Parts: sequence; C-alpha cells; structure tokens
Amino acid sequence: MQVSEQPVLRDLVLVGGGHSHVVVLRMLAMQPEPGLRTTLICTDVDTPYSGMLPGYISGHYSFDDVHIDLGRLAAFAKARFIRAEVTGLDRANQRVMLRGRPSVPYDLLSINTGSTPNVRQVEGAQAHSVPVKPIAQFNQRWLNLLARVRELQTPLTVAVVGGGAGGVELVLSMQYRLRHELQALGRSPDLLRFVLLTAGDTILPTHNPGVRARFARVLHDRGVAVHTHAEVTKVTPGCLHTQDGRRFDTDETLWVTQAGGPAWLPSTGLALDAHGFIHINEHLQTLTDPNIFAAGDVASFTARPLEKAGVFAVRMGPPLARNLRQALRGQPLVAYTPQRRWLALISTGDRFAVASRGRLGFAGAWVWRWKDRIDRRFMRQFTELPAMAPARPGAAPPSRLALSADESRQAISAIAMRCGGCGAKVGASILTRALGSLQPVQRDDVLIGLHAPDDAAVVRVPPGQAMVHTVDFFRSFIDDPYLFGQVAANHALGDIFAMGAQAQSATAIATVPPGLEAQVEDLLLQMMTGAVEVLNAAGCALVGGHTGEGRELALGFAVNGHIDEDMHGVQRNGGTRPGDVLLLTKPIGTGTLFAAHAQHAAKGRWIDAALRSMVLSNQAGARVLREHGATACTDLTGFGLLGHLVEMTRPSGVDAVLHLSALPVLDGAVECVQAGIVSSLQPANVRLRRALRNAEAFVQDPRYPLLFDPQTAGGLLASVPADQANACVQALHAAGYPHTAIIGRISGATDALEPVVLSG
Repeated sequence: MQVSEQPVLRDLVLVGGGHSHVVVLRMLAMQPEPGLRTTLICTDVDTPYSGMLPGYISGHYSFDDVHIDLGRLAAFAKARFIRAEVTGLDRANQRVMLRGRPSVPYDLLSINTGSTPNVRQVEGAQAHSVPVKPIAQFNQRWLNLLARVRELQTPLTVAVVGGGAGGVELVLSMQYRLRHELQALGRSPDLLRFVLLTAGDTILPTHNPGVRARFARVLHDRGVAVHTHAEVTKVTPGCLHTQDGRRFDTDETLWVTQAGGPAWLPSTGLALDAHGFIHINEHLQTLTDPNIFAAGDVASFTARPLEKAGVFAVRMGPPLARNLRQALRGQPLVAYTPQRRWLALISTGDRFAVASRGRLGFAGAWVWRWKDRIDRRFMRQFTELPAMAPARPGAAPPSRLALSADESRQAISAIAMRCGGCGAKVGASILTRALGSLQPVQRDDVLIGLHAPDDAAVVRVPPGQAMVHTVDFFRSFIDDPYLFGQVAANHALGDIFAMGAQAQSATAIATVPPGLEAQVEDLLLQMMTGAVEVLNAAGCALVGGHTGEGRELALGFAVNGHIDEDMHGVQRNGGTRPGDVLLLTKPIGTGTLFAAHAQHAAKGRWIDAALRSMVLSNQAGARVLREHGATACTDLTGFGLLGHLVEMTRPSGVDAVLHLSALPVLDGAVECVQAGIVSSLQPANVRLRRALRNAEAFVQDPRYPLLFDPQTAGGLLASVPADQANACVQALHAAGYPHTAIIGRISGATDALEPVVLSG
C-alpha cells in the first residue's frame, strides 16, 4: 500500500495498459503530482510491447522479455492497480463502470486500450478463429498450438487472415518457430502448411513497392501461400469462405484484420469514427468531453489519419502525460504533432529484418540486431526501475491543482492538523453515503444491526449453541481497496472456519487517510463492498463498526460465530494423533511476496496469483476436512507454517515430520526469499527454529525460509487419519483447492521441546 503525506485532491484514471499509458506512468513516477491519486485499470497484469511480439513467437525472446509488468510499474508510480474489465462510463457522475465490482471515480480519464480484430463482423469468425488481440488470450492459444505441433503426426494447415505488417510478421514468425520445433523432434517440418489471405490486391499496402516485393519473395521462398482479393466473409469449422466463392481448408485460423475499438465505447456517447475508435483533437482530448483523453490505437486523430502502429502510441506518451498534468493544474495544453514518416522495422522471423520508411527500404541481419537494440532499450525503461522515484525541483504544490471554491475549502480542511479522540472519526454524512448502498446478508438472529442502527448491535444466540469470538486487524498492503476489503474479511473469518464454527455476525473497524469527502467516501465504498461480499457469501451479517482517520488504510473485523454447545465438531489445534497425515490447503509465501511488492521487486503476476489465493475462502475446505474426520485444524496466519504447526503438536504431546519438498508454494516466493527479501515479522518467527530437531541439514533448502513466512488469509493446516488422507485431498481439489498437498505426518512424542523433524 502506497502511503502519501498528501491528501487526495484529484483522481486520474488510466483505462488500459497500452504503450502510451506505460510512458505516462513512468513520467508520473519520476515527477509525482502532489495531491493526485492515479488508478490504472486493466484486464491483464502483463502488457506486451508490440515491437517484440514477432520475436517472441519466433522463439528469440522469452515472455518476460516482451512484456511490461503493469503491477510492478504501477507500484513504482505509486498508482493503484485494479485488474478489472471496464463495461462503460457514467460521464454525468464521472465514474468508470466495472464488471462485478464498484465503479471508480475520475476527475480526468485517459483511454489507451489498443484495438481488437473485430471478428464479430464476420459470420463464424468469433467461434472458429483466434484474434491476435488481446494478446493475453492469443498467447494461451499460441502455447496450445505449440503443444499441438509437438505431438503432430499428420499434416496441419495454419491460416492468417490479414495482409498488413502484423499478418505478414505473424505468419513468418509462426512458420519459423513451428518448423524448428518439428525439426528438433526429428520429424518433417513439411507437415506444416501456411496460408496468408488478404482482402486487398497486395500485401503490406501502406509500404513502398520495393518492401512489398521483398516480402513477396520471402513468403514465396518459405512456401507460404498468399491469396489476394480474398476477403473472408464466413468461417466454418476447418474452412474459410471468401467473397468470390473460394474456400480454404484450415486447421487453425489467426485473425489480424478489421480492427475496432472496445465493445463498451459506443454506449459512452463519445464521438467515434466508423471503426469505433475515439475521435481526439491535437491535445489528445476527446471531441466530446474535455475531461477524457485517448491515445494509441483506440484513438482516431482528427487532424489526419494515423496507421495503427506502436510508434505513434509510444510517441503520444510524453505529450499525453504533460497534458494530463496541465489539465489538472488548469493550464494550457500542448499540441501533439505526429511525424509524417516513420521507420518501420519488420522482421522475417529468422533474425532478419526489413526497414521501411517512405520510399526507402533496406534489409539484413544487421537491421534485426539494430531493431533488437532499439526494442531492448525501450523495455529497460520499464524493467530497470530506479530504487525510488525522486521528486524533481519545481514540482507543483497541491494548491496548484485546479479546484473549485468548495473543493478548496475541503482541501484546506483535509490538509489541516487532524484531531484525535472522537474528533478523528469519519464524518456521519460520508459514512451514510458510503455505506448506504451496502446490503449485508439478512439474518433472523440479528435483532439490531445495520438495518436498524443503534448504539450497539444485538444478536440472538441460537438454542443449544455456544458463541465463538475472534478478531483481526491490519493495514493495507495493496492499493486496490476492493480487493483489500475481500482479503481482510476472508482473513478474519479464517479462525471461525478453522474451529468448525458457523459465522454469524461481524463488526468492522477501519481507518482511512484524510482527504476530500468524495475521495474518502469512495475509498470506504470500495473497501467495504469487497468486505461485505465475502461476509455475505459466508452467511455472516455485518452489524456495525467504527471508522476513523489514520495515516494508512486499515481494516479489521470482530467476528462472532456459533457452534454446538456440547463442543461436538469443534476442530481445535491440539487433537493430532500419531499416525495422522498433515494436509495444507493453500500455497504459502504471501509474506515474502508482499515484502518484495513493497520494494517493486515482485512480478505483477506473482502478486496477482497470491491475491487469488488470499480471497479463496476456507469455508468449504473446513467442511471437507470435518467430513473426513480431521483431528485438528488451524488457519495459517502471522506465525507462519512452523509456528502454527508447533501450536498443533505441543498441546497433543506429539512430533511431526514435515516434508519440505512437498510444500505448496506460491509462484515467486522462492525467488523472493533467495533474493533476501522477507517480511518484517519473519525474524520473530525464526526464533521458533528451536522447535526443529534437524534444521542444520536443511537451511540451504530454498523452501526452508518459507517455514517462517507469515501468511495473510492463508490456507488450513490440518491433521487427518491416514486412511482418509488421499480421499480428503481429492475432495479438497474438487472443492476448489487445487494446491492442497500432503506435507507430513504425525509421529509419537519424543521430546516436547523439539516437536518437528524436517525431511526432504
């Protein structure tokens, strides 16, 4: 979680992680704008650099070589990163609508989502072809095709629809890679056949005749069948149908033509061109709304048509960043002047490239090496991030942000010295508005709660039931308040489920940083919406709480549950028995991963995977464990795996044998601890190493430090009878815990002071 000394005065929202926006994020990181909260919304964590994608397909680059890590870049820029799908805009209230979660407010909005082949316009294309964008979806299909070719025994035809530079590069790169894959396996590359179809009368229509002729020769020499005047009007399984009645058999079809804007744009009321792209002026503002900007492929430059090429998106980045600043400050905007001619470096798949600029054209292996140097230099801006983002002299103070008179008065209040005691509570009107849209689950045993607020909640204890109480509270470690609310609620419910109890009610305690009322209200709405969704799914009613101001966003819950009064079914820590098997339902590593995230050292996809694990409820897992006779159970939290295992073994007077190699581990966790990055709580947990009988033999094992790694919303650690273990693991996998593993066993007691034995 990024902590700022400045209250939030303005919201800048960037929709899409395209080339222009990554430049904007880096520039904002190097020169922060005080009082500005930046939010990046994107469906993917990794965004591809289009200039290097053909090299990735050819096998010259790895996935990480050609992708910019948006999660890491956003953290570096102190921007919130929200991984979500945009469904529209509420321009009247200046909010971005998202699928499955609350909308996000903006003062300024910028759109850089790129373009997508519009397969919906051709019958059957959506069902029977693979659009090359969005790249994340295409990449999975490409990996599937690679795997298919490696098992290939019969001929296979690959068709590419689209004769521009993208289609030509794609077919040549795929052919180069797939033929080499077959050759490496000792099979004939002639099993593969490639076809390129274009509706025009030539390939590469925007390039000069010499460049077109050179690529025509390359395609001919490589055996790629090129068909011009072949406008595909229908796609059926295994066949492409063209307007002139021709049919082309194909086993795999890639679509690189008829690009359009996102499907949600027409509903926004923004002026769009015939292809669904946003009309923008020379300042990169939309013609319809001065508070909305657009850049890259999704933008249609009204001064003159621009080709959908990455070079324009990259060069729009600096003027876009400057104009966003100027608009926030209420200052004049600068004009973007696109170059009339640009250098295109088009690869042929085999570390050879052709340069095209106007009437000029030249080629060679040296051109590919030149292109490689240019591309790698661009990518280093986003992979080799400075240790910290310095504020350059002359950065605008908060007062230079353009505020209305009413907002200025609020800003003065927000910046002034804050009161303590009850004076630090969040205002009643803000709370009423923020929480008014929440709909906590209704329970008959909640007599007084949020549906009828009073000084305290009143809940009925069901007959024959005993109450179970727990509390958890921590500050935010991510910048997405909705996800943080989900994790915090899930973490608080963990103890209830681990005990075998049913959650009944929860009271919340939250701190939020001071700021303008609108920003504080939205922050509360986002966070509590995420939390209430988790509580409702557990059948747990939010009945009240307390919200105050603090330097950092933080959230916790006191949760009440109930269980049979005779304690039947209670799953305690201390019920383990010799011969039991140890199970763990979720992978470990959240502590080191989020410590690395705070240092901009964790990959965005590692953090994304960790969050998916953290929002996975333990409720179903606890039920499965009870059904399979679990003798003891606990949820993994701050004490780490070893700390919680000791809590299980010592009360029972038993030992445990723990298999390090069997531990399920989150992606990136081993890399982070090997880099020396650990949670601030880790040193305290390491003191428990005295519980290990033979630690010396395993200290060099890369998973050893993860024994002490504190977990947030971790999985369930349980002991089950040996004859139930395999069935229990299978049931947990089926219940949505795919990483569940047998990690050890319980042995007889030998020395209560050394209860854990490690094994490889």
